[in-house]
Amino acid sequence: MKIQRRNKANPEFSLAAMTDVILLMLIFFMITSSAANQSAIEVNLPKAGAVEDNIPNPLVVSIKPDGTYFVDDSPVTKDQLESVIVSKLTDQANKSFTIRADENTMHKDVVFVMEIAEKNKFNIAIATVKDK
Repeated sequence: MKIQRRNKANPEFSLAAMTDVILLMLIFFMITSSAANQSAIEVNLPKAGAVEDNIPNPLVVSIKPDGTYFVDDSPVTKDQLESVIVSKLTDQANKSFTIRADENTMHKDVVFVMEIAEKNKFNIAIATVKDK
């Protein structure tokens, strides 16, 4: 006489739930990675007509309207600015940085940072926002 089991385990596994979780995690990390790239220094960037999206530079120099300088959200004096930029870019393959200057920043403060880039042969990018 053959005895059959009543509760037979089904070895099948559904991937639908795991696919949903992975898709939600992907969306979450894509949104948070774009928000994490923003700087904490509050500056009103000037508007530009034609803006092409480029690869972001790893180093950001922010200039506030009162002439204070920030390198990657850390305050730096005008005398220390060149040495800080040079030390952060010495081991970088892409020797470039972005200048984020407020639209009300004096021109001489922006030119000072541009002269540092010219003297050390660094490439620069100037951050702007698209004109609507």
